[in-house]
Amino acid sequence: MKPIRLMSGFLTVGGWTLMSRVLGFVRDAMILAFLGTGPVYQAYVVAFRLPNMFRRFFAEGAFNMAFVPMFSKKLENDDDARAFAEDALSGLASILIVLTLLAQLAMPWLILALASGFAGKPEFALSVEFGRIAFPYILFISLAALLSGVLNATGRFAAAAAAPVLLNVLLVGAMVGAHLLGGDVARALIWAIPVAGVAQMALVWVAASRAGFALRPRLPRLTPELKRLVRIAVPAAMAGGVVQINLLVGQQVASHFDTAVGWLYAADRLYQLPLGVVGIAIGVVLLPDLSRRLAAEDHTGSRDALSRAGEVSLGLTIPCAVALVVIPLPLVSVLFERGATTAADSASIAQAVAIYGLGLPAFVLQKIYQPLFFAREDTRSPFRYALAAMAVNAVIALGLAPVVGWTAPAWAATIAGWAMVVLLVRGARPMGEVAQFDPRFHRRIWRIVAASLAMGVICWALAQLMAAALYTQGIRYLALAGLVGAGMVSYFAIAHMIGALRLSEFKRAFKRS
Repeated sequence: MKPIRLMSGFLTVGGWTLMSRVLGFVRDAMILAFLGTGPVYQAYVVAFRLPNMFRRFFAEGAFNMAFVPMFSKKLENDDDARAFAEDALSGLASILIVLTLLAQLAMPWLILALASGFAGKPEFALSVEFGRIAFPYILFISLAALLSGVLNATGRFAAAAAAPVLLNVLLVGAMVGAHLLGGDVARALIWAIPVAGVAQMALVWVAASRAGFALRPRLPRLTPELKRLVRIAVPAAMAGGVVQINLLVGQQVASHFDTAVGWLYAADRLYQLPLGVVGIAIGVVLLPDLSRRLAAEDHTGSRDALSRAGEVSLGLTIPCAVALVVIPLPLVSVLFERGATTAADSASIAQAVAIYGLGLPAFVLQKIYQPLFFAREDTRSPFRYALAAMAVNAVIALGLAPVVGWTAPAWAATIAGWAMVVLLVRGARPMGEVAQFDPRFHRRIWRIVAASLAMGVICWALAQLMAAALYTQGIRYLALAGLVGAGMVSYFAIAHMIGALRLSEFKRAFKRS
């Protein structure tokens, strides 16, 4: 995949992901407006996080990190990739069906493991009920992720990237329908989650069939290749488990502070917008590309792909991080403050947004460096690094909670994220130049930082001048749009003038996407 083609794939995935995240904002704003930050919302957050936690193991997490490189290399070598994909699909489905049945029985204990602070409160019974309804989503979304991996490996990114849009469309539709009909909005929302999983799976199944991979389920069989897949996936799953332990520790700490679970979740949704659009998109495109280049022994192309991925992703992420740190309250108040969500909620969410913003470049760098290991079928090294980051996260979250209160999990996630980046960079050194950014990247990165800081100053000054408009009903949406638009224009203008980014490169890639 040529650099311009790599960027084209990134723009395709990023564009659909942006649409999904924007709809996700609409969804989350509606949920907060309908439910507030009380017991029902807290229960929804924990219940929805449960299948998403396991999703990191079986969906775009551990399983796919092992599956995509193996499948990509089989495609490169014309080695019966379809049969391998069908075996993987059948094996994954079997495991997930058993897991879903067991989770239904163990749901009260799973909820206690996620939020022990709910014990004896109304949130607990609601979380158990909601968790049992939402959990089957893991089955459908994981099978959809495997099929998406097949599509991505063949260079077809659109359908897989568009699938998450269905989740938000269906959840928004369920809430609107329940509200208009006078029904229970919360339960309509929860029941829409597994329905959305079925819709997402159907979309990518049809797309894979049209791409020549009409995978059919079969009785699972433990072939030598599937055994190898499991051997590679297990350390990645363990690394994913470490990440989930980090989230678990943070949620456990937050569950002992009133409404803190909801505040952190809302802040997470805001910083996940640039992380999803940039970090996840570049990771989705980079992993199969690196895998196929390694199979073809194209080391020069591998380094170039890594450098351009880093250049583009950080060129879009660093200004976003600066904005989250500099103007979090205007962003949060306009996006989330309505209905049952108060100004006090906005102020608290904004604190967490600013803290997460400091870690945003680290989370994106992880998405860039991890494919270097996964493309070589090395999942053990990231697991060891994740263990170290887990220790950092736990010590900070538990140690800072008595000092800074409910924001401790956000500080812990940010600092542990940077610790993980340091370990990945050091661990990649033995790979040689193929794992190092090229001179062009090093020339541009400092200019990207300078342009981002200049944009931050402009955004902060404009936010002070526009304060009255940003907090006035009716015109605050236009005011925020103007503030964000001014930030974008100033950043890209400054970046282009000082040579941080070349807009012509984006134009060429956009035409090909």
